[in-house]
Amino acid sequence: MPVFCKGANWIPSDALPQRQTRGALNDLLTSAAMVHMNMIRVWGGGQYESDDFYDLCDEKGLLVWQDFMFSCGLYPASVPFLQDVREEAVSQVKRLRDHPSLALWCGNNENVGALNWYAESKANRDLYLLDYDRLNEGVLGNTVKELDSARLFWPSSPCGGPGDFSDCWHADNRGDMHFWSVWIEGKSFEEYLNIRPRFCSEFGYQSFPSLETIRTYAAPDQWNVTAPVMEHHQRFPRGNAIIVENFTRYFRMPEGFESFVYLSQVQQGIAIQTAVEHFRRCRPVCMGALYWQLNDLWPVCSWASLDYGGKWKLLHYMAQRFFAPVLLSAIEAKDGWVEVWASNDRQETVSAKVSLRIIDFQGAVLWKETLDVSLAPGSSKRLKCYRQADLSADPTQAFLSLELEAGAEVMRNERFFAEYKKCSLANAKPAFEVQEKEEAFEIALKTDFPALWVSLNADGIAGEFNDNCFTLLPDRPRTLRFTPKSKVSLEKFRKALKLSHLRATYR
Repeated sequence: MPVFCKGANWIPSDALPQRQTRGALNDLLTSAAMVHMNMIRVWGGGQYESDDFYDLCDEKGLLVWQDFMFSCGLYPASVPFLQDVREEAVSQVKRLRDHPSLALWCGNNENVGALNWYAESKANRDLYLLDYDRLNEGVLGNTVKELDSARLFWPSSPCGGPGDFSDCWHADNRGDMHFWSVWIEGKSFEEYLNIRPRFCSEFGYQSFPSLETIRTYAAPDQWNVTAPVMEHHQRFPRGNAIIVENFTRYFRMPEGFESFVYLSQVQQGIAIQTAVEHFRRCRPVCMGALYWQLNDLWPVCSWASLDYGGKWKLLHYMAQRFFAPVLLSAIEAKDGWVEVWASNDRQETVSAKVSLRIIDFQGAVLWKETLDVSLAPGSSKRLKCYRQADLSADPTQAFLSLELEAGAEVMRNERFFAEYKKCSLANAKPAFEVQEKEEAFEIALKTDFPALWVSLNADGIAGEFNDNCFTLLPDRPRTLRFTPKSKVSLEKFRKALKLSHLRATYR
């Protein structure tokens, strides 16, 4: 059956191999499965993972896209080297081929691109292309065909298919695509909407790790984006500058380092949400979205949705919604129309009620409509179109709230019509009450005015909320559940619990 692949790229779980335990792997892969991921790509710049990794993917229903360990470089094609590669490939294919989670073999990461990156290969492309082909579709491809012929061998990521050595970073009409125009080239998040990839196997956006992770490597006198320690824990050139630049594009500048960290994670989540929702609306043209990356191997500012140690960033909570089997989303078309879409990844028809409301930033409902919809299995459907000017005469004063009910399931989303820095947000004062219940904690939330990206953090307490980083409305109080990974007293949890939201980050 056709499967829309939803997931992330995987790098080694720790820089120190002795810390790559089954328990650590289980924690990270459980977090992936909890947010509806169904595929993990083992990146070719890392390592072949342990048997524990593949056993856990089998158990959790996580398909594995397995790169061979060649990445971003030019490799020789001498007889001795190819013999070594053949031994490596035979060993790994025989070891892994009986795992039901193994979905495909991929020859390498970005080696086709590397043919155009280096002076040597640019000057002698035919020579290096021949070496590439002998190693990749020759040794690796033939080994897979011989020992695991039922599975697909995909020559490279990205690539257009066997024998295609063209650019798949910007060509979206075939094969798989790595799309880095937003992060590396500095284009807006809306640039994601200009492509229709068949399968996007890499795209990403950075954020800072949580403050409690930052404390493990930086003293308070280094809590500044340009402090030496903070810059050392940013390994991408211009990385911190890109984050700050996009603050100025979308938001008002936050006050204080804690607000800076929070907003960096919100911004990361919005970037990836923009891409994934669009890719899912493109189904069946697009059938895969694997963002870069799931995890970190040291405490660092990065593209990961899980901190080093496994703490969920806000992106990971948002992934729980944009990877949900049934997704409701809205997008502004270029001609002034707003389109409402629903995507259904289930294998059965879903009947649902969709509620649409225009709400101003004081909480007043200005317009509403209810739709009864039927969503075919494995489909994406445009439900209705509206003129943006008819929904909100002033885009800075209101937003579209979307809600889908399918049985006991409720899916919520929002669409804003102006950059967040231009919106007339009320100075909301969300409040919460906590009680202990069945080895977990319930947090009852309410607010006087709409509060955007309300995010709770249990500082220093390992565990997850069942939802986080969402819009809280005055007429929609929410009750969340936090499940700690070890016993914690109610008093300690209350003291550790902090709430952030967008309007509170600036005056």
